[in-house]
Amino acid sequence: MRLTPERLNLLIIAVRKVLPLQAPADVLLRQFFRDYPQLGQNGRSMIAETVFGILRHRFFLEVLTGKATARELVLAYLARFQGMNLRELTPLIREVESKWIQQIKAVKLEEQPQFIRAEFPEWLVGKLQQSWSDEDILRLGQVLQQPAPLDIRVNSLLAKREEVIAVLKQEGIEAQSTPFSPVGIRLTGNPAINRNALFLSGKIEVQDEGSQILGFLLAPKRGEMVVDFCAGAGGKTLLLGALMHSRGRLYAFDISEKRLNNLKPRLKRSGLSNVHPQHIDSEKDIKLKRLAGKIDRVLVDAPCSGLGTLRRNPDLKWRQSPESINELQKKQIAILTAAAKLLKPGGRLVYATCSLLPEENQQVIERFLADHPQFSILNCGELLAQQKINLPDTGEFLQLSPLYHNTDGFFAAVLEHSRMEPKN
Repeated sequence: MRLTPERLNLLIIAVRKVLPLQAPADVLLRQFFRDYPQLGQNGRSMIAETVFGILRHRFFLEVLTGKATARELVLAYLARFQGMNLRELTPLIREVESKWIQQIKAVKLEEQPQFIRAEFPEWLVGKLQQSWSDEDILRLGQVLQQPAPLDIRVNSLLAKREEVIAVLKQEGIEAQSTPFSPVGIRLTGNPAINRNALFLSGKIEVQDEGSQILGFLLAPKRGEMVVDFCAGAGGKTLLLGALMHSRGRLYAFDISEKRLNNLKPRLKRSGLSNVHPQHIDSEKDIKLKRLAGKIDRVLVDAPCSGLGTLRRNPDLKWRQSPESINELQKKQIAILTAAAKLLKPGGRLVYATCSLLPEENQQVIERFLADHPQFSILNCGELLAQQKINLPDTGEFLQLSPLYHNTDGFFAAVLEHSRMEPKN
């Protein structure tokens, strides 16, 4: 799409609106697009790609521009990462900018400090160094600077994966089975799948392959009582319902009514009849107390930093901090403790985050187990192997990484209520 002075101006306005990051970048972009309804699909795509590209490469761009204006960030991004040459940019820029662009094209990324090459805040590099080598941190950072693939999940109640792939290919959409999830499909490019007949009929849902794997770890059975404790908009809920063949009872709890409302149209398309969305005010809600000791399986996809999703949400690097990680850990322990009370003896709980940090993952599990000796850990690798899902390097915990698995970064631990509560 050819860049005109008008389009360049809109790009700069969009970056100026998003960059203070007073809200999630995608929310701010939607507000921007509402303010400029004249933009067509191509225009919106170009602006979104540029804004997210700048967020992915912001540390290096700020080296190039000296933490300068939105205009300079846009021009530096176009010159360094979109490959636009001076001949293309000259009609759009001032003479002084032309000389500056020549200078920044000569700056070498490989000579920059590690955190700039990895595009990680220095505090995050420090935390990752507890469990990653410097070489792997750099490789991880470089992978997270790329856009994520588009994964979809086949609703096994309504369709088979092979049939869906065949239909997509007939429509000219390149699709292949995901390597790990038995119901996943990875698409090439970014087709408008939410307008596709397969999507509108409930046969497919957009869901990262890593997120799909969590459902197979929980492995709910027909007729069981199951809880999705932090259901959000219900992507995992719908998978759990399909694994249950729509039999039994599946509660979808969340503290956000808005997110649960987003589940309703998805639920209607899915053909599921066993899902019961319920709004709760906190992990101490009376609705939860009524279910204590009655539930077979619980999924806790806990609120977290989201740092495993930086390919999709690069703005999280600036919206999280060491202080926010500490606060999240307290919340995660409280939620896990409340969710565990729902399980009957012999029940299974999956605790998961889309974080890469031990503070939100292993440390939460260690602290929970220290206070709850009636729970034990099940081996994730063995549980998945039972379902013919072969995930390399998965043992006691599930640790998916965009670097090794081309999924979002996910952690999961499987806990079993192994005996009755100890008597005081």
